[in-house]
Amino acid sequence: MAYNGYAIDEYPDAEKITKQLDRLIESPIYGITPEALEEYEREYFDAKCQTSKEMIDEAKTVIPGGVQHNLAFNYPFPIVMTKAEGAKLYDADGNEYYDLLQAGGPTVLGSNPPVVREKVIDLLNTCGPSTGLFHEFEYKLAKKISDLVPSVEMFRMLGSGTEADMCAARVARLATGNKNLLKMGGAYHGWSDQLAYGIRIPGTKGLQSKGIPKYVFSHTDEFFPGDLEDLERKLKKNKKRGGTAAVFIEPVGPESGTRPVTREFIRGTEELAHKYGALLIFDEVVTGFRIGTGGAQKYFGVDPDLTVFGKVIAGGYPGAGGIGGHRDVMKHLGAGLDSSGKKIKKALCGGTMAATPISCVAGYYTIEEIEKTNACEKAGRMADRLMAGIKASIEKYKLPFVAFNQGSICHVDTVGTMHFAIDWSKPWQLPNILKETGRRQIEMEHIGAAYMAEGIVTLAGSRLYTSAAYDEAMVDDLIERFDRVFSKCGRLE
Repeated sequence: MAYNGYAIDEYPDAEKITKQLDRLIESPIYGITPEALEEYEREYFDAKCQTSKEMIDEAKTVIPGGVQHNLAFNYPFPIVMTKAEGAKLYDADGNEYYDLLQAGGPTVLGSNPPVVREKVIDLLNTCGPSTGLFHEFEYKLAKKISDLVPSVEMFRMLGSGTEADMCAARVARLATGNKNLLKMGGAYHGWSDQLAYGIRIPGTKGLQSKGIPKYVFSHTDEFFPGDLEDLERKLKKNKKRGGTAAVFIEPVGPESGTRPVTREFIRGTEELAHKYGALLIFDEVVTGFRIGTGGAQKYFGVDPDLTVFGKVIAGGYPGAGGIGGHRDVMKHLGAGLDSSGKKIKKALCGGTMAATPISCVAGYYTIEEIEKTNACEKAGRMADRLMAGIKASIEKYKLPFVAFNQGSICHVDTVGTMHFAIDWSKPWQLPNILKETGRRQIEMEHIGAAYMAEGIVTLAGSRLYTSAAYDEAMVDDLIERFDRVFSKCGRLE
């Protein structure tokens, strides 16, 4: 499928990439050399980012860690951004950056597009950001999403992707009468108690979920990504202990494609979920309106029962999450009687700041502009150009790094931190895996700092998102900057 309005020209070979990632974690660690890192710290962060450093030091006196958002934690210290426009970010010291973080993915049009901003300002001059009552754009946004996303017959706005995943689990239990939840190992479905399980790398179970009692996970389990046999084993097991209410997946692979999965696997999850009486839940927080206006589900030709959306449906403005799906499932978010006169069981679902006028107006005009301008495809074309250049640099310097993209979702994996997995049949391996991932995490942070010093903002030094605000000249400039970083990389052990 060559583009055709999607961000993806050719879907990547997930099995080939997995083999490359297997080799990466078996290889010695390569990254930014200590000498180059010290030079970046001295000549960039110490010399050119003093205002940021001073602000963060002061913020640490009242904010744990100094920042309010996990994406802002960067080595050697967080950078304070004061302006976002198109493909660029600007910090408190006046430094300019290419934005490949894109607020974690939702700004498909680029940051702060005027066409959306003007509509938001009009709203603020009249209605204000929130009333707690119905606003016409609640309907307009829901109708727009329903028109574009095949499986979404009804839509409910919420405050975040985490809230939407929580709600999806409750709806699934009511719709199926089953108890248990299954998710791909390593996938992220927000930080609510029951779904904060098996995150970051497969097999972690509750290891990464500090502060949550183990008993909370009594009805949650994970299956290995890409492994339909493992999924079926878990579904069979659950059949004897209350059934499976839902199978949650990120459709391009856990943690938004860091460990890519095949088309066959995605389609197989739909078949298996329904075979065992479970709902299939697509978490499209990242892929929704980025892979295409119909989401990853339309691209793959899959019909999930429920779809979870995130920040993009509010255009990056606050109040950014939602759940959509088939009418017979979504009825559990409304009150009343079904067609037979039986009372509908309503899922507990709140959200005082959900569907505010500001979020609905911003979301409606963002999605309309994505649709009008074919933004998904443009962002994907820019990503393809960027990744071709990055791959050429990796080859030039004979580095073991693995670079690939699923449309405008790009990955430059230098150490393979998230490609490890825990096999509980071999518990003696656990200490070494935790030690190894810890070492590699540090080097990932270091190369992320090098990118920052070269004027590139990334997600944790390994994931990149392009937007429709990029053009070919910008991308070629980015390639040169990445090349400078790679020229300063070498074997670290």
